[in-house]
Amino acid sequence: MAGTKWISRREGAAGGSVSKNTALRMCAEPFQGVRFEKMAIPKYNELYSLFLFAIQDGAPHSSKDVKKIISQKLQLTTEELAERLPSQRQPTFDNRVNWAKTYLKKAGLIDSPRRGIYIITKEGLNLLASGVQITNDLLKNRYPAFSAFVSGVSIAAPSALDGTPSSTVSDTPQETLERTYSLINEQLADDLLSEVMQQSPAFFEQLVVDLMKAMDYGDGFVTKYSGDGGVDGIIHEDKLGFNLIYIQAKRWDPSTTIGKPELQKFAGAMMGPPKIEKGLFITTAKFSQGAKDFANAQHIILVDGQKLTTLMIEYSIGVSVEKTYYIKRIDSDYFPD
Repeated sequence: MAGTKWISRREGAAGGSVSKNTALRMCAEPFQGVRFEKMAIPKYNELYSLFLFAIQDGAPHSSKDVKKIISQKLQLTTEELAERLPSQRQPTFDNRVNWAKTYLKKAGLIDSPRRGIYIITKEGLNLLASGVQITNDLLKNRYPAFSAFVSGVSIAAPSALDGTPSSTVSDTPQETLERTYSLINEQLADDLLSEVMQQSPAFFEQLVVDLMKAMDYGDGFVTKYSGDGGVDGIIHEDKLGFNLIYIQAKRWDPSTTIGKPELQKFAGAMMGPPKIEKGLFITTAKFSQGAKDFANAQHIILVDGQKLTTLMIEYSIGVSVEKTYYIKRIDSDYFPD
C-alpha cells in the first residue's frame, strides 16, 4: 500500500546548542524544500524528525495529536492509516510512531510527564533545529543512554513487517524472538515506571504489598500513614504472623539516589519493638553504593525502580497479557521410529 515518505534536502547546521527562541525560529518551517516520494508507511526510524516536528512548540501533546500531525504531514490516506500489522493487533502506523517515541525518549529528546503526553526537551529542540538527518547511528553515537538501551539489539535494519527493530541475519529465529521479547518488556517497564510515578504515595505502598503477596511472601497490609515509625507495610510470612517482613516504600523521582542515611532510619525502625530480622526497602529511585553496602550488612533487601518494574511485569502487577505465542516442536512420541 502506497504511503508518503518525506526526504529532507537541507544541509545540517554546525554543532552547538541554541536558545529555545532561536530553535523555535529555526524550526518554524523545518520542512521547507522537502521533497515527498510515494512509498510504504515510513519505518519507525524514519519518523524521528517528524515526531520532534510535531511537538516542537514545547507544549505537551497527546499521542493522538502527534499521530494526527505526522499523518497529515505524510498525507496518509484513510486506507493507509487503517493498515494493520500481520498480527492484526494494531495499526502499522500507530505501531511505528510508538516505537519512534520509545527511542526518542531513550535518547533524551522527548519527555513524557504522564502517560500518553509528550513534550520536546531542549536537546530535542536543538537537534531538530540543526537540520541533521536523525538516524539510529546518530542517536547511538551522540547519546549514551540510547546506546545502552539498544546494546545487544540490532536496530540497523527495521523489520519490513512492523517497523520494529529486527535481528541480525546470523541470529536464529529463537534468538530473534527472545531479543524482541526483551525489547518489548524494556519499553513496557519504562511506561510502567512513568505510570507508577503518577500515583499517590499511598497507592505505591499498597502496590508494594500487592507485589509481595503475588510473590507468595504471605499476607500483608499497609500501615497507618502517620505514626508508622518509618514502616510502610508489613508482610506475615506465615498465617499466624510469627515471621514478619517490614517494608519501606519510597515513590521518589527515578533520577534520585537514596543514600545510607535513609537505610539507617529504616534499620532503626526494624529494631522495634518488636525487633524484626527481615526488611525490604523498595523504591522507584536508585541506591548509592553506601546504601547497598549498609543494606547487605543489615539483611535489608533493596529493590530499585528497574528491579521493581521487572518484578511487576513478571508477577502481573499493573499489566495484563496482550497476546500469547506458543512455540511448538515435533512430538517424537506420536510418530513411530
